Amino acid sequence: MALTESNMLPIGTKAPDFILPDTVSGRKVSLDELKSDVATVVMFICNHCKYVKHINGELVKIVEKFQEKGVSFIGISSNDIENFPEDAPEEMKKKAAELGYTFPYLYDESQEVAKAYDAACTPDFYIFDKDLKLVYRGRMDGSSPGNGVPITGTDLRGALRAVVAGDFVSEIQYPSMGCNIKWKG
Repeated sequence: MALTESNMLPIGTKAPDFILPDTVSGRKVSLDELKSDVATVVMFICNHCKYVKHINGELVKIVEKFQEKGVSFIGISSNDIENFPEDAPEEMKKKAAELGYTFPYLYDESQEVAKAYDAACTPDFYIFDKDLKLVYRGRMDGSSPGNGVPITGTDLRGALRAVVAGDFVSEIQYPSMGCNIKWKG
C-alpha cells in the first residue's frame, strides 16, 4: 500500500460517462441512468483499503442522509483483482450487504473509468451538480487511521449541503489520501 493523494480533477469538468457492472444487482448500469437531478457523487472505494474501512461507517450515514434529499451515490472499485482478490466482484457484493450500502457498487475491470476520472486513491470523492459538472473533489474529512481526528464527514457533508441548497461550493478543497488504486501490470 502506498499512501496516495487525489489528483484533484479540475472544477467544472463534465463527469465522464461509463457503463459498468453493478456487483449488487448483477446488471450493467450507466452514469446516465444513475445520475440525479440534484447531485451525483462518484466514489472510488474498495474492500481491502484501510482508509476506506476507516470511513465506511460514516460514509453509510452520509449516503443515507443525502439520498433522502435526492442525491445519487455511486461506488466504483477499479483495483486489480488478480493481485487483490478481496476486491473481486463477488467480494464487493458481500461487503455491500455487510455494510448496508444503499448505492450501486460497480466494478471497473478495465480501469478505464478510474483513468477517465483521474482517480488515484481509495477513497476518492467527486460531487457533480445536476448538469454533471464537477463542484467538489477530494476527502470526506481530515480523519485517517491512527491520526486521532474524529470521523465526521465534514468536508463531504459541507459540499453536499451547498449543492443541495443550490449554493456555491467552497473552492477550498483538500485532496483525499488513501491507498493507491491497484493498477494492472
